[in-house]
Amino acid sequence: MNETARFDYLSEAKTPAGAEGWERMYPYFLLPNKDLRTHEDSHLWFTDTIHWSRGCHPFDSIGAEAVYLGAGQNSARIYAIPTSLGLDVRIVNGYVYISPNPVVDPAEIQERLEHFTVRASYYYENWEELYERWKLKIGSVVDAMNALSFDPLPKFEPVEAVFEARGRSVSWKIIENYHKLIDSFFLVWQHHFEFINLGYGGFLTFFQFCKNAFPSISDQAISRMVAGIDVLAFRPDEELRRLALLGHELGLGAELTARRPAAQTQERLAVNEAGRRWLDELERSKDPWFNYFAEYGFTHDQETWRDNLDLPFNGIARYVEMIERGEDIQRPVDRIRQERDDLVTGYRRLLGDIEAKQFDELLALARRVFPHIEEHNIFVEHWAHSAFWTKMKELGDFLVASGFLAARDDIFYLNRFELDQVLFDVVESWAIGVEPRGTARWRREIEQRRDIMRALQAATPQPAFGTPPAEVTDPLAVMNYGVTTELVQEWLHGASGESTGLSGIPASPGVVEGVVRVLRSEHDLDRLQEGEILVAPITAPSWGSAFSVAKGVITDVGGMMCHAAIVCREYGLPAVVGTGFATTRLKTGQRVRLDGDSGVVELLGGEA
Repeated sequence: MNETARFDYLSEAKTPAGAEGWERMYPYFLLPNKDLRTHEDSHLWFTDTIHWSRGCHPFDSIGAEAVYLGAGQNSARIYAIPTSLGLDVRIVNGYVYISPNPVVDPAEIQERLEHFTVRASYYYENWEELYERWKLKIGSVVDAMNALSFDPLPKFEPVEAVFEARGRSVSWKIIENYHKLIDSFFLVWQHHFEFINLGYGGFLTFFQFCKNAFPSISDQAISRMVAGIDVLAFRPDEELRRLALLGHELGLGAELTARRPAAQTQERLAVNEAGRRWLDELERSKDPWFNYFAEYGFTHDQETWRDNLDLPFNGIARYVEMIERGEDIQRPVDRIRQERDDLVTGYRRLLGDIEAKQFDELLALARRVFPHIEEHNIFVEHWAHSAFWTKMKELGDFLVASGFLAARDDIFYLNRFELDQVLFDVVESWAIGVEPRGTARWRREIEQRRDIMRALQAATPQPAFGTPPAEVTDPLAVMNYGVTTELVQEWLHGASGESTGLSGIPASPGVVEGVVRVLRSEHDLDRLQEGEILVAPITAPSWGSAFSVAKGVITDVGGMMCHAAIVCREYGLPAVVGTGFATTRLKTGQRVRLDGDSGVVELLGGEA
């Protein structure tokens, strides 16, 4: 890589017009720091648009705290990953940027390797048992969040406070439960990273073995050797298919495909026995399978399927229409598994006995850890985050009832430390019998921050800041975010206007030509037409029905183990992920050639 080629430094970032003063909205440790400029300038900082696709509100920055605390604790301190510490984090113009912190000293790598071997081996050897225990741990944290309440403050304490000699006020529950909610959010993210980097490590070990043993093997061929494994990420979409099939069998196709608002469809179905039977099955699916965000639940303003039933109902309608046309709506699992087994057999034949045994062991490990790689976000980013944001909105309702905030969502214009002060103000003022001191002050500040957030979210973030390394080696950056040495070079070209092409990670093999459909969110999925190439910032489990319609997939962000890459391999769809610029450079109606083998997207002449 050209030694002089770099992105703007963090200190050179230009504030969008109208967003002046944005820095005051976030904790100081998330902001660029002039005292650490040498460190910041020498590192590559890339935007985490997988988790924050737009500028994050002050309170939503809690995710940037919790995620990279959990990642660092597990990677650097608990498992001692040999070549990688944690991911440093900054917020610039409201967007989250992260920077891998590598280990380069050979002596330190060796020391860490000794610790890592012992610790990782224990988890790999006991993976299934420990994974089941992990699910219970996450479930207990979610249950704890769901049990919290933020009841309005009474005029008088309940008489039991006296007769039971409690010696404490019910008002303190507000402060206490807020702290418990925050602690639970941080705890769930410590649990999150208990397995995920080991999962990536297990897959990467097999990946590197294949690269060494078969120099010409493609990345997709290696990934396809672990395809065809049932994971929970497919379950939400399977529930939609199940409901579509049942609706067809019950003769409800006309109602389910009418594209009415979900509430109206439910009212019409409730008038007859077949409709009521279908609605009963819908209720069975809702918990937990409708607790899914359109993205990954890192911002308070995302909806789950349960929040907006129009989203899953659109998917059900699409499947019913396919059934009525005589199409098979099932995922082609048998074909994918046969192709997987053929690949394994073909490459294994090229190895000697010793190498073949090692190949078998590493493949078994990769398949053992694979379910968690795709399932972990089901438990954390969707189920746990759904519980967390629900409780935060209840806390917003409490502050509205207390007369402090004008609207529920105003709470998210405060960061978590400011909110702690506000809650104490409200509770103490109630106890004293006076108006809260900060009501007028914070209402003025929230109005100013509302304008700042509009300006920040209207701006397009830079893909990166700082100095690119000679080589990107962090496993999480490569496998999940798709930030490779080559992609950074593409970003540099794109940032300078030197590149006219579009390329990314070759995520799923195959070459297709077709019309693109650029979709920004799950709310637009009903616009996707059969045979079009889906272009999106990112996909999530709730986008499942789109993969039965699309001819291919292109995303802005993601790596070989991101959701879009994994699902496209399972559906046999060509895919290029991590392009950086697809949703801004491509327009609906343009024709492209998508090469999932090379990672190149070529714009063809003309539009449909």
